[in-house]
Amino acid sequence: MQHAVGSPLPPPHQPGHGPAVGWSPAAHHPGPAPGGFPAPPPPDTTGHVPLPPGGPVAMPQAPAAPDPAGTIMAVLLIGPAGAGKTSVAKYWADHRRVPTAHISLDDVREWVRSGFADPQSGWNDHSEAQYRLARRTCGFAARNFLANGISCILDDAVFPDRPVVGLGGWKRHVGPGLLPVVLLPGLDIVLERNAERTGNRRLSDEEVARIHGRMAGWYGSGLPIIDNSQLDIPETARILDDVLTGSIASPPQW
Repeated sequence: MQHAVGSPLPPPHQPGHGPAVGWSPAAHHPGPAPGGFPAPPPPDTTGHVPLPPGGPVAMPQAPAAPDPAGTIMAVLLIGPAGAGKTSVAKYWADHRRVPTAHISLDDVREWVRSGFADPQSGWNDHSEAQYRLARRTCGFAARNFLANGISCILDDAVFPDRPVVGLGGWKRHVGPGLLPVVLLPGLDIVLERNAERTGNRRLSDEEVARIHGRMAGWYGSGLPIIDNSQLDIPETARILDDVLTGSIASPPQW
């Protein structure tokens, strides 16, 4: 199955691949100190929220019977612009039995207001630096959520043949336990959805077609692909759960 997403293409190169699975956080909360006052948090916390270690989260042991709806995990939803990544990610996060956050790389990139390097104006050192910064920020947020028992689903247009916007950076910033899944509907669907977008999120038809063509490179990569051309959001989220059950039991090699 397949889907698409993304910003204009950066200069070509070659990517990295990676695996995925869930987490069991070791979050703790300090108990009351003598006298009934709360104990001060240890030095590696902000308030009473434990911070993750500096390194990426390692892959956990898969349970005997994986239950994606109740497992603490980090998912990376990949696809071209118009694939439906953000809509599916939000719906999936809203309907889980465990606390789950949605982190959109495009949203984080757009935190930069004055001086925003819009990739549609051309991919250059400035836009690449802001992309890397946003991805690193997303990675830290994901590790922080996971360390405190909150799952997360991230969405980004990750290209199979571009190291700058490739899987290697996500593995580096989140960890090998991250579970990548590709949403790749047909080009006609992607063009239709892109036409409904406004502002920075709307791309030219030519750019959408180029991005969609690049995303086809995920076929044969070993990553799970969902073609949601004929699926609504709830159906896509249900299939995503099925795919994640398989990924937890047998992590894809990326």
